Amino acid sequence: MSEINIKSAIEAILFASGSSVELSRIASALEISEKKAEEQISVLIDDYNSEQRGITIIKLKNAYQMVSVKEYAPQIRTIMDLRRNSPLSQAALEVLAVVAYNQPVTKAFVEQVRGVDCSGVIGSLTLKGLVEEKGRLELPGRPLLYGTTENFLRCFNISSLDQLPALPENDEKDSDDNSDSALESTNENELTLEDNKDIENNLEEQQ
Repeated sequence: MSEINIKSAIEAILFASGSSVELSRIASALEISEKKAEEQISVLIDDYNSEQRGITIIKLKNAYQMVSVKEYAPQIRTIMDLRRNSPLSQAALEVLAVVAYNQPVTKAFVEQVRGVDCSGVIGSLTLKGLVEEKGRLELPGRPLLYGTTENFLRCFNISSLDQLPALPENDEKDSDDNSDSALESTNENELTLEDNKDIENNLEEQQ
């Protein structure tokens, strides 16, 4: 298969899929190496950008998806009669930040960071497809673990969690102060999966 045909085949696969397709699946379907497939996808992206097309291809972790260019979102909403989604609340953004930077986390872990009940917010983020269940913690009651989704990457226009902005450095003098920011709280307490277990154990002892 020539390079032109490979590029066209990748374009057809992504268009027909309607959702993201892993690079390994694309390479397997075309019987080429993943490196070759990735090179052809890069050529496609360059073609779309240079020709100012209404569609492009984005990378989501190890997968690719064909999407419309964001500049034409108002026209697309009009023709499809879509309503603009309401923006995330401050509480939702804080919970999403805690989950994104420390996943997988339990609900109790998020509530420990924010100091308030987060059941409703986590439920809302799950319905919006930004957060999903990632299994259960091996403790009595087996609490659910949460993490971000592929849709989270798509909405925030990043290819992987590695592209999240770095957490701010805190001065030693302020390290004992309570922060109003979920991100700062996350950084100060060095929250890890082990902390999830500690939090859940503490809750278990209190009951």
